[in-house]
Amino acid sequence: MNNEERFQLIKRNTEEIIGEEELKKMIEEGEPLKHYIGFEISGKIHLGTGLMSMLKVKDFIDAGVNCTIFLADWHTWINDKLGGNPNNIKKIALGYFKEGMIASLKCVGGNPKKLNFVLGTDLYHNNDTYWETVIDISKHTTLSRIQRSITILGRKEEGNVDFAKLIYPPMQVADIFIQGVNLAHAGLDQRKAQVIAIDVAPKLSFFPLLNKKGEQIKPVAVHHKLILGLGKPPEWPVKKENLQELWSSLKMSKSKPDTCIFVHDSPDEIKRKISKAFCQEKEVEFNPILDWVKSLIFPIKEKLLIKREEKFGGDVLYKDYKRLEEDFASGKLHPTDLKNSVADSLIEILEPARNHFSKGAPKKALDELNNLLNEFS
Repeated sequence: MNNEERFQLIKRNTEEIIGEEELKKMIEEGEPLKHYIGFEISGKIHLGTGLMSMLKVKDFIDAGVNCTIFLADWHTWINDKLGGNPNNIKKIALGYFKEGMIASLKCVGGNPKKLNFVLGTDLYHNNDTYWETVIDISKHTTLSRIQRSITILGRKEEGNVDFAKLIYPPMQVADIFIQGVNLAHAGLDQRKAQVIAIDVAPKLSFFPLLNKKGEQIKPVAVHHKLILGLGKPPEWPVKKENLQELWSSLKMSKSKPDTCIFVHDSPDEIKRKISKAFCQEKEVEFNPILDWVKSLIFPIKEKLLIKREEKFGGDVLYKDYKRLEEDFASGKLHPTDLKNSVADSLIEILEPARNHFSKGAPKKALDELNNLLNEFS
């Protein structure tokens, strides 16, 4: 694989790369690429967390990047998830969540043996340099910017929060530098933290990011897309000027379990949820099912087979998303046929995850998470 092929593999299916030229330079100069993506341990893993993230991680691995999954147990504690109990969070992180990301990478055809896992607690323990870096970052960031950045926690900028949540963004940025990450990866909702990392990088004294020549550099930030949940928008039709804002607010969320699919959902659950999904006939601008076809099914399978009776046109195999979208927009492809085929495709894609969680330690880990979640219900 030549340098251009490596760059294109890293870039494909992303929403943006902040620092494209810097990335090209690192590839051309043979700089070892060190990646990380961090996750709160907040419950069951859905398609957005599992498949969207691991689809991009597979590209990084194939491009020769050293990839790390950061299990952000301290951030989870700060953000009051899983009851805010550090012991429970750590247990779920090293059990269910780690197994879930392994299973998700299997679903997209990746090799889990090439994944590194780092637990926040292990990284921070007896690590004075980490906490020095948190302060160093904070010294170069204003309070107002940190307050604007708490949206990375899923909080509103103007909302009342405890002070610990203001520590969250500098800690997330410090995670990048303390691990020597030059390829920081996240969903688009984490953009504010990544931009802080880029802005403070030239100013850090205690633990700056260095290249192999010893020069101080900025991390490159790669953001993948946020996929939609299956629910109907609160107002319909959507005004075009509000589309981007609405998209972010209706991203897939585990807090709305009927509008998302978890990687270990049964075939019956997958069919049930998709059958209820918002999928307006001929609507292509805001359509969760089409969004999943474009963002997940085509990148993973490169095709979608629509099965239907001869009187409705018979089976058709789409190998080009644009043609599928055009047929849907014209009415040639009906929402029910699209939903049924998407359900079948996802059932097939997620089979490795269902198998992974069907026995042994992964099954025990899922049972432990379910028991814990039942305590909060």
